[in-house]
Amino acid sequence: MVKISVAAALRSSVAPALIASAFFVSPVQAQEAQGADSDEGEAIIVTGSLIRRTDAETPSPVTILTADSLDKAGITTVSDAIRSISADSAGSIGTGFQSGFSAGGSAVSLRGLGVSSTLVLIDGLRSTNFPINDDGHNAYTDLNSIPFSLVDRIEVLKDGASSTYGADAIGGVVNLIMKKHFTGIGATAEGGVTQQGDGARAYGDLTVGFGDYDSDGWNFYVNGEYQSIGRISSHSRGFPYNTLDLSSIGGLDNNSADSSLTTATPSAVVVRTTQTDLNNPFAGGTAVANSAYTLLNPNCPNGSFTVTTGGAQGTGCKYDLNDKYRQIQPLQERYSGAFRFSYRVSDNVEAYLSGNFSRSYVSIISGFPAAIRNTQPFGGSPALASSNPGIVLPVWICPTGVNCADPATAGRTLNPNNPYAAAFAANPSQGAARIYYLFGDLPIGSDRTNDVYRVAGGFSGTFGDDWDWRVEGVGAWDNLKIVQHGLLNIAALKQAINTGSYSFVNPGSNSQSVRDTIAPDKSTPSYSSMVSVDASITKKLMDLPGGPLALAVGGQIRWEKLTNNNQNAALDTLGLTTASAFGKHTVSAAYFELSAPIVDQLEVNASGRYDNYSEGFSHFSPKVGVKFTPIKQIAFRATYSEGFRAPTFAESGPRSQYAGFVSTTPPCAFILQHGGTGTTASCSANGNPYNLNYSLGRGVAGNPLVQPETSRSYTAGVIIEPVKWFSLTLDYYNVKKSNLIVAGPDVGKATAAYYAAANQAAGCAAVAAVGQGYSCNVVDGVDPLFPTALPRILIINVPYVNANYAQTEGLDFSATVRVPLSDGIKFTSKVEVTHVIKYNLVTPSGTQHYAGTLGPYDLSSGNGTPDWRGNWQNTLEVGQFTFSATAYYVGKIKAVSEDQGLPLDCDNGNLYTRSSPQDVDPKFCYIKEFVNVDTNVTANITDDIRLYANVGNIFNVRAPLAAAAYTSAPNYLITWHSAGAIGRTFKVGASVKF
Repeated sequence: MVKISVAAALRSSVAPALIASAFFVSPVQAQEAQGADSDEGEAIIVTGSLIRRTDAETPSPVTILTADSLDKAGITTVSDAIRSISADSAGSIGTGFQSGFSAGGSAVSLRGLGVSSTLVLIDGLRSTNFPINDDGHNAYTDLNSIPFSLVDRIEVLKDGASSTYGADAIGGVVNLIMKKHFTGIGATAEGGVTQQGDGARAYGDLTVGFGDYDSDGWNFYVNGEYQSIGRISSHSRGFPYNTLDLSSIGGLDNNSADSSLTTATPSAVVVRTTQTDLNNPFAGGTAVANSAYTLLNPNCPNGSFTVTTGGAQGTGCKYDLNDKYRQIQPLQERYSGAFRFSYRVSDNVEAYLSGNFSRSYVSIISGFPAAIRNTQPFGGSPALASSNPGIVLPVWICPTGVNCADPATAGRTLNPNNPYAAAFAANPSQGAARIYYLFGDLPIGSDRTNDVYRVAGGFSGTFGDDWDWRVEGVGAWDNLKIVQHGLLNIAALKQAINTGSYSFVNPGSNSQSVRDTIAPDKSTPSYSSMVSVDASITKKLMDLPGGPLALAVGGQIRWEKLTNNNQNAALDTLGLTTASAFGKHTVSAAYFELSAPIVDQLEVNASGRYDNYSEGFSHFSPKVGVKFTPIKQIAFRATYSEGFRAPTFAESGPRSQYAGFVSTTPPCAFILQHGGTGTTASCSANGNPYNLNYSLGRGVAGNPLVQPETSRSYTAGVIIEPVKWFSLTLDYYNVKKSNLIVAGPDVGKATAAYYAAANQAAGCAAVAAVGQGYSCNVVDGVDPLFPTALPRILIINVPYVNANYAQTEGLDFSATVRVPLSDGIKFTSKVEVTHVIKYNLVTPSGTQHYAGTLGPYDLSSGNGTPDWRGNWQNTLEVGQFTFSATAYYVGKIKAVSEDQGLPLDCDNGNLYTRSSPQDVDPKFCYIKEFVNVDTNVTANITDDIRLYANVGNIFNVRAPLAAAAYTSAPNYLITWHSAGAIGRTFKVGASVKF
C-alpha cells in the first residue's frame, strides 16, 4: 500500500525515470521533509530567515538532517553527512582526493557552483576558511574541522541566500545546529574495519554537562571527540583501481613503466650521452646515436622486458607504479575539544559563550616518488627549465666544490654509477649517462595538520511585547602546517650526483642521512582568521489576517585575513607547488527581512542585504519568497534572489599566484611527429614517453582589477501532505552566475592552438592570440629521440578575468512515509533525489554542456557533474530494535568534457583517449550508474545504553570503471564512487547517557 502510493506520487510528480532512481538513490540524507525537531507550535528560526516561525516549511527549500537520521545511516563525520546531500555536485571535495591544492580538506559545492559559492555556518555564524584555496583560488570552510558529536541537526538551504548571510551564499547555505544544553554524562565508542582488514576506524566522544537550564537558569558542558581512519592502498583493492593497463578488458595499456625504457622506475636505466659542463649534471647534451639503454641493476623484482625496435632499445624492469605507490584512502586522525556555557541573565535576557579546538591530521602518500628522466621539469619546477634535455651521471666524481673537469683534481675518481665511465675516462664529455630513475627509497607525500580555534558568544532577549534582539560575536583561527616528504632539493641533488654520495646502482645501500640531504622535509605554515560581530532586532509591526507582520533589521562587520605561504618560494624543490595567496579586508553589511502572512493561505517574505568590502566592492542583494497554501494538504512556494561573490584573496591579491596542473595527452599529429604510429585520427605512442599523458600547468596570478561575480536564482516548488503519514516536495531551481572569475577560460583552445603549430615560436604566438594574458610560460626541452619536432608545452600563463556565465537548472524531489504498523512497530521511508537538467558554461567561443558528463573537468577534479543523485533510507523500528538501510545512487556519466576543448561525442571527445582518439570498446565512453547500500542495526538495551552495528556497502558493490578519471585515482571517481573502491566495511559501537 505504501509502496504503491510512493510510486504513484513519483510518476505523477516527476518522470518515469525517477522511479528507478528513487529505488536506489544516492547520498545519504535523511531529509525531515517538513520540520525540525521541535514541539508543535514552538517558535523556531529556520536557516534562511531571521524571524521565528512555527514550522520549517519556508518559501525556500530546506533539507533538515537530524542526528537520529544520521545515526541510522551510520554516518559519523560532518563531511560525510553534508556531502551526501543530493544537491552537492561538481566541485565537491572529499578527503580521499589527495593530489590537489586542498588535499586533506573537505568541502561541499551546492548546485555545482563551487565551494566558494556555498556558505557553511555553525549556529548561524561563520567560521574561518581553510588556508589553502581549492584549485588555487576557491575559498571554503573545512568540514573536517567541525566536531560531529555535538551536531543536533544540519539545515541545508538549497537556494540563494546572499540577502541574509552575505556574498558567498549564491549556491546555498549549510547551517550546523549544535547542542545548546547537555546535562549528565554521554559517551560513544566505535570501532570498524574493511572486509579486507585495512582502513581501521576508531571513534569516541565524551560529553559532561552540569546545570538544568530550565530550572537552574544555567548549563555548562564540555565535550571531547577522537577519530582515526586507516590507510588503504590501491594494491589491496586490485584491478582496475591499481593500474592504467586496461588491455585485458579491451582498453589501452597506459602503464608505460611496463613497456618503456625511458620512463623512470625504481630500477635506474641509463643511456650514453654527451655532457657540455663536466661540473654540472644538468648540462646533458645530445644522446649518442644507436646507444643501447642499460640497467644499472639487472635484478628486477617483477621481471624484465626487452625492446629491440624503435629509438630506445635495451632491457628494463617491469613495474606497475600505480599498484606499487597509489592509495585510495589516506591516514586520518582528528580530535577536538569544546565547551558551552549558557546563562539566563534575567527573564528576558539570555547569554552564552562557546569555544572549540579541533585538529585534523591527514597523512597522504601522493603517488609516485620523485623522478629524474630525459625531460625536466616534467610537471615540476620551472627552475630546471634550462636543464633540458635531461640529468646525467658524469664519468668522474669529485669532492664538493672542486673542478671535476681538471684531471689533476685531487680525489677525482671514476663514477661507480656510470657504466660507461671506464671506457670514456679519457673523453668524459662523451661518456655521460643520462638517467631515468624513480627514487623508490624516498616515499613521497605530506603530513597536513590543521588546527582550528573558534570562540563564539552573545546575548539575546526580548523587551516590550514584541521586540526580539540579539548581539553575537565570533572569532576563528585556522593554522595549517604542511610537511612535504620525498621531494628533491635541486642543489642537493646536483651535489649528490657530482660527488657520487647517492647510489643509483644499489639504492638500498643509501644511508638515511644521504636521503634526508637530497630530499629534506619541507615545512610550510599558512594561516587564516575571521572575527565578526553581528546584531539584529525583530519587531512585530501589526497583525495581518494570516498572522503578525514582522520586520527584522541588522548589521554585521567582520575582519578576514589570509596568509597562504608559497611552499616553493625559493624554487629550490623539484615538483613542489608554488601556490600562494595573501590578503585582508573588512566587510560591513546591513540587512533586513520582512515577513508578511497576508492571509492564512498566503505568506510573503522579502529581504535584502548591502555588503561593502574594503577593497572597494559593494553590492545590494534582494530576495523575495512566496508561499501559497490553498488547502492544508498542499502548498506552493517560489523565490527569486540576486547575489554576488566577491573575489577571494587568491583571485585579487597582487601577491597571490599559483601553477595548477591537469593531465593532458598531446594530439595524434604531435605523437606522429615523435615516432608514434597510426593516423591523426587514431595513434599509438609507440613507446616514446614524450608522447604520453603528462601534467600541463596553468600559471595564474592574482588580478586586483577582477570584479565580483553576480547571480540571479529562482525556485518554484510544491509541498504535498495528503495524509499525516505521507508527504512529498518537488522543487525546480534555476541559477545563473555571471562575470565568473576564471583562470584561462579558453585554456583548452590555447593548448590546441599550440599543438596545431609547426614550431615552438608559432605555437607560442598562437597561444598569445587566444586572449589577453595568455602566453607560453615553460616549454619542455626537445625530445631527445626527435630533437627537431615541436616540443611539449608545460605551463601556459592564463589570467584571472571576469568572463562568461554559468547556468544550472534542475529538480529536487523528496518524500517521507511514516507508518505505525502496530503497537511498537513503526516503518519510516525517506527519499531525496536531485536531477540536474542543465549545467552550462557560456563562453565567447560557445557553450559548454556539463550535466551528465565529466565536465567541468578542472573544477570537479575530473569527477564531473552527475545528472542524477539521490538517497533512500528505510527504517523499521520494532520495540527496542531499529533496522535501517540507506541506499545511495549516482547516475551514469559520459566520459567527455567540453572544458578540455573536446566535443561531446565519444568518437572524438572521450577523455579516456583524451585528444588522441583510439579504436577502443564503446563501453569506455560511459561510467555506469553506481548504487550502494549501507545498513545499520541499533539495540536500545535500556533508556541509557545503546548498541549498534553498521555494514557499509553491504553488497560489496564495486565502483564502476572510470577510465577517464584522474590518473591519481586510477579508474574510479573519488567524489562519487569511493565507497565502491573501498568495498564492504564493518563498524560496531555503543553509546551511553547518564
